[in-house]
Amino acid sequence: MDHAMLAHTAATLMTAGKGLLAADESSATAEKRFKSIGVESTEANRRAYRNLLFSTPYIERFISGVILFDETIRQKTDGGVPFADYLAAKGIVPGIKVDRGAKDLALCPGEKVTEGLDGLRERLADYFELGARFAKWRAVIAIGRDVPTHACLEANAHALARYAALCQEASILPIIEPEVLLDGDHTIERCEEVTEMALRATYTALAMHRVSVEHTILKASMVVSGKDCARVAGVDEVAERTVRVLKRTVPAAQPGVVFLSGGQSDLDATAHLNAMAVMKGSPWPLSFSYSRALQNPALRIWKGRVDQVRSAQTAFYHRAHMNGLASEGKWHPGLETERADG
Repeated sequence: MDHAMLAHTAATLMTAGKGLLAADESSATAEKRFKSIGVESTEANRRAYRNLLFSTPYIERFISGVILFDETIRQKTDGGVPFADYLAAKGIVPGIKVDRGAKDLALCPGEKVTEGLDGLRERLADYFELGARFAKWRAVIAIGRDVPTHACLEANAHALARYAALCQEASILPIIEPEVLLDGDHTIERCEEVTEMALRATYTALAMHRVSVEHTILKASMVVSGKDCARVAGVDEVAERTVRVLKRTVPAAQPGVVFLSGGQSDLDATAHLNAMAVMKGSPWPLSFSYSRALQNPALRIWKGRVDQVRSAQTAFYHRAHMNGLASEGKWHPGLETERADG
């Protein structure tokens, strides 16, 4: 475990005004996204799309790290440079998703546990050689009738802790992601309650497994109303409840917290992040680790067409710019009408 390397990776990822691009969609998820724009999800098309994102001029101004999928970390740019090397040369830290997905949790209907611990030590060594310096593991916590159960919370916290310990052993910084899902008609009050439960379970497990919290980053879900809830909480309420839960559960020693967008609209994800940054007083920097909330406009413009690459890159740059500003509390809706020229 190289403490200096882990600390450097964490500090680089949490550079002020920057955040993470989650480009770690599985082949199945990529197929759904591509189908929505009428593009076949072939290996060549997935490589071309990710090449579009990574080669966007000056994206390193707002992106400090990129989470890659196993397929992607083995792919190359149009110029034949491995993606991980290409990103590193731009000052962007390459990362890797290492979990094998959420599976049904036995005897707990409607709940999932994330798998992928078998062989993880060997896979981490391989990913380190390929250039990955941080990793991500996503747990999913659903809210519903009598859900989540303690069994679900404990099983996912245990897996996150074991994953984190293996990452640190390999000198790869672990990003811990216990996502509380947006799906359902639950209130924001219920979301806050479950988020606190999930984070308490996670940090208890991390301590039990001797994980150094100084060398981890939390990827948190925001405290929001369920997408089918009759009352949609406003931006300020989301910010206040989210920061309150984090202050109750996340150690001050942690280098930073990044948020997932979790199905929010592009603008909502930006507005919520900005509202939290404006609040000030958090013991750790807050930033973003978005997938759809960064990529949606670019994907819709691209549609697999070479002649649309530049326009798609402009849209991607704009969303990264907006979220970079939001991470410092410098965003406002009027900026959305301006287009960065790259």
